[in-house]
Amino acid sequence: MAKKPFDQEEDEITLFREAMDQAARLHHDKTEPFRRRLRPFPLPPNPAATGETPEQELIDLPIETGDELEFRRPGVQNRLFQELRRGHLPPEEMLDLHGLRVAEARNLLARFLGHAHRHRLRVIQIVHGKGYGSESRQPVLKQKVNQWLRQHDQVLAFCSAPRFDGGTGAVYVLLSRKNRTHERRLR
Repeated sequence: MAKKPFDQEEDEITLFREAMDQAARLHHDKTEPFRRRLRPFPLPPNPAATGETPEQELIDLPIETGDELEFRRPGVQNRLFQELRRGHLPPEEMLDLHGLRVAEARNLLARFLGHAHRHRLRVIQIVHGKGYGSESRQPVLKQKVNQWLRQHDQVLAFCSAPRFDGGTGAVYVLLSRKNRTHERRLR
């Protein structure tokens, strides 16, 4: 390839800059937008200290867990569920279960769901982790959270969080604000 004379190269650069003078610069950032992370929900170490007991006893059921968690009760609108999956409904509180044993996690989750119900929270986040720290390198707490959330009456839907908020290591939970025990008494 023959090299162009310096003057011709200079003219081409000038012509290009003149042609691009009116063009508007496009800025595109492919990173996820910044979202303020919620602080983990602090719970007292001893439930007897506050006089609270878990609202509902959660039992273990044999439910198969895939990579992404997804559950929706009948009557939950598709659009609402899609907004939850995309992270358009930001969680109001967060519970981090990383590193806990199954029994501890069950108690904390039951108490946290009771707290969320009492404070009429609509969307919460539960971080269960991806299971890399377990002996079998399988997500033990992820399986258990999947089972336990399905048993709770107040849980309308849940799904794995978007990548920017924990991905498959966390779930967003959509809760009902209705008082189910009050409805049962009225019948």
